Amino acid sequence: MPRDTNHYGTIFGGVILSYIDQAGFVEACHHGRHRWVTAAIDRVEFKAPVHVGEVVNFYGTTTRLGTTSVTVLVEVEAERERDGAMVPVTAATLVMVSVDRDGKPIPFRQPPTA
Repeated sequence: MPRDTNHYGTIFGGVILSYIDQAGFVEACHHGRHRWVTAAIDRVEFKAPVHVGEVVNFYGTTTRLGTTSVTVLVEVEAERERDGAMVPVTAATLVMVSVDRDGKPIPFRQPPTA
């Protein structure tokens, strides 16, 4: 959307980062309906811009399961408005941790606490 872009008509990197975080959360939820928090995001390097009017896709894949954490790869691509070409934008690996109400890590393979 235009409000998410700079004066060059490309989306702010922080907006993409926010959506990467959300995509990581969605993927973590496939492993249990717990309270998931982001513990780490690795280096994010932008390979291509995203312009106003383009569709952006976020693909989350679990790459590692721990006891209290899930490592998720989120790949981002943009569909160019002019020709429909799919262009890789960036990728990031996130560590999502299952926590209790007090924010303490808990095993995610047990039922969530209320």
